[in-house]
Amino acid sequence: MSLFRSAALVSALTLVSRITGLLRENLTAVLFGSNALTDAFFVAFRLPNLLRRLFAEGAFSQAFVPMLALARQHDDEAAYRRFISQTASLMFWFLLAISILGALAAPALVWMMAGGLAHDALALQAATEMARWMFPYILPISLVAFASGVLHAEGRFATPAFTPVLLNLSMIGAALLLHEQLDPPVFSLTVGVVIGAALQLSLQWWALESMGLRPRIAMSFEALRESWQAEATRTMLARMTPAILAVSAAQISLIFNTHIASTLGPGRVSWVSFADRLMEFPTALLGVALGTVLLPGLSKARAEQDDASYSRQLDWGLRLSVLLAMPSAIGLGLLAEPLTALLYHYGRFSDGDVVMTAKAAAAYALGLLGLIAVKVLAPGFYAHQDVRTPVKIALAMLVLTQALNTITVPRFEHAGLALSISLAALCNALLLLLGLLRRGLFTPQSGWLRFIVQVALANAAMTAWLMWSTEQSWLQWQALASAPLLRAMHLLWVLAAAVAIYFAVLRLAGLRWIQFMKRSGL
Repeated sequence: MSLFRSAALVSALTLVSRITGLLRENLTAVLFGSNALTDAFFVAFRLPNLLRRLFAEGAFSQAFVPMLALARQHDDEAAYRRFISQTASLMFWFLLAISILGALAAPALVWMMAGGLAHDALALQAATEMARWMFPYILPISLVAFASGVLHAEGRFATPAFTPVLLNLSMIGAALLLHEQLDPPVFSLTVGVVIGAALQLSLQWWALESMGLRPRIAMSFEALRESWQAEATRTMLARMTPAILAVSAAQISLIFNTHIASTLGPGRVSWVSFADRLMEFPTALLGVALGTVLLPGLSKARAEQDDASYSRQLDWGLRLSVLLAMPSAIGLGLLAEPLTALLYHYGRFSDGDVVMTAKAAAAYALGLLGLIAVKVLAPGFYAHQDVRTPVKIALAMLVLTQALNTITVPRFEHAGLALSISLAALCNALLLLLGLLRRGLFTPQSGWLRFIVQVALANAAMTAWLMWSTEQSWLQWQALASAPLLRAMHLLWVLAAAVAIYFAVLRLAGLRWIQFMKRSGL
């Protein structure tokens, strides 16, 4: 399957995931609103998610997928399967221990994450209890990340892309069925998280079983020691160490930002979290999809020492990022308030919540291109088994983000946190690109200047339309608050027209989709 088709498949399934995720967030806003107890859930949920990203999705995938590509090149099926089982065994027992320790240390961890909740004893206690219940989530969801790595290396992208839908559906079902039975009601989301993790793991494990690649977990000390001493797993662990540092930088920044938001007053953590969901929609559809399909392809190209294929794939990913990220950023920035109103302005989510969430979403829009480009550029280093360079840049961005917070937060409050992340993401992407170019790892294809002009013209036309349309009284969410269906129709019409204008101008400027399909190997 070509890169274009693979990316399109992952994007389509990710779209389903993000739509159900938005429904989940919408339901959270409607049933629970933005208050201290909702903040408590987001804080508790971030703790296991932080460790999952630290040990599994981020650092693990960056080291594991290139190693799998190399193992496949050796044509030793037994060694390949043994490496998979040994890696799964080490991950299982390590994360089981982390889950137990995390549940025991939940009070201290919650305080570190969001000390501002201390002013509300009920919220602090709720966050601690929810964190204890959700810490076991780390084990199954990290094994899901492991299974995704194997499936990606095998060119199977559909199941991993669809799996998050199960978590969203589980949380939606639990919230609807249990919010009136539990006290506080927000505990129902915790139940949904635990059930959703089990469902995700079951689907991924079934996928591995169907391919004959389900790992055997070591159940004896001798087998575990053998896994630890295996050369392949020790090499992977050595490469994970700098990757953990890179992911740690982003997660430490998240801890700092959550702590700062919690000190600004009730609702701030929730506002940033709801805005984060809006930002993650285009980031996941494009950035995550491209990063997912590029890493195995780039790793294979490097294993075969095919520098031309490596550069073509990276160039294709960057062009597609610019083509789609720029209009997404403009749309999110100009339509932040109508989008927030359409998705969240129901039930306990007030007018003030809409305005405050929209401010954070608009701040995130400024860095959308950087956030997506990082997902494309970082695999360029990982494919070369160079994790140290992204680590150094990530650590520098951690310092930059927190330095920017001292300037942005006093002026923009919670939206300043999103603004700092955006500015740091743009710097991160620029430094990664310069690093690839300076070391001669990436040679851009011809035609970039013309491409930039074409995209700029299309964005200018789309921006003019959006600025004009947002001034019209019929688009204002306040005027249509009592008619959500009409509000949705108006906003969807504006978005559809913006998309039509953008691609029509691109076509008039001479850019055709077939170019990207050909570049991707179709």
